[in-house]
Amino acid sequence: MDVKQPGLSLDSLVSSFNARIAELQDLVVARNMYPASSVIDLSAVDVTLKAMELQLQQIKDRLREETLAIPKAKKLIQASLQQQQKLQNMSAYAPSYLPGREKVRDQDNDQCSVIEEPARQDHSFGIQESKEEALPLPKEKKGRGSAPLWYITANELDSLSSYMRGRLTLDKINAAISDMAAYAEANAQLMKAPRKKVTLIIFYCNSVSYQTIIAISDYVSFFLKLTESTLEKALEIREIGMTEGVKGKHFFLEADVKGPTLKLDNTGKAIFTVLRHLGRLSESRIGHHRVFVLLRPH
Repeated sequence: MDVKQPGLSLDSLVSSFNARIAELQDLVVARNMYPASSVIDLSAVDVTLKAMELQLQQIKDRLREETLAIPKAKKLIQASLQQQQKLQNMSAYAPSYLPGREKVRDQDNDQCSVIEEPARQDHSFGIQESKEEALPLPKEKKGRGSAPLWYITANELDSLSSYMRGRLTLDKINAAISDMAAYAEANAQLMKAPRKKVTLIIFYCNSVSYQTIIAISDYVSFFLKLTESTLEKALEIREIGMTEGVKGKHFFLEADVKGPTLKLDNTGKAIFTVLRHLGRLSESRIGHHRVFVLLRPH
């Protein structure tokens, strides 16, 4: 018995070694079957899946936003339809014919942008007669024609120094020029009105554009008696219009400046400065009024 026990122990040890060797062989085979590059591939697949999950989440969020925006879009469509109906109702009462307007565009951008002259019409007894011939450029005669629109160009605005230009833009300055033309047109209507029976054109300068004012003034005339204050202003405008430097030109007073674009604030003062510098405007004091005269650009 004593001789057999060491033999059994040796057999057991050999068996253990053989089992361990077989296990190591299996591990070597497994390592050769799955090289180290497969780990990198698995990492790349994981990154791609995470990116796809993120995109899917973004798509879900976008769909949620679009779903929430549908009621707002419906309200917008309804408001647009209501506005369209209002415009159709307004167009039903609008005149079918507007007076012709001759547009003269200067070829040089450094010159004034657009000069417009409405066709003259005879409104007596409700008969309108328009002349098809092209009218000459406005000669700045008092009470004749409409106030000119001498807009500035981008080159003229760029020629100004930065401290003078400030935050003014081309659109803002040209919108102010439209307001000035509307003021001057209103004064021109007062100047050419008869003393006894006056054709008074109602100008809504705070709500409509200058082009709309001219179109309305060619159609709508109200024969009204001037109130005392209006008559006083008309006589005062006529007196100013006969003074030296103003006679035969379109002008407006500081008291006429009421917007919508041009106002007597810092921006408005800067616009006046720019237009005086560019030769579109001259300023003088007549009596207790500051008078601004529209000038033809050189």
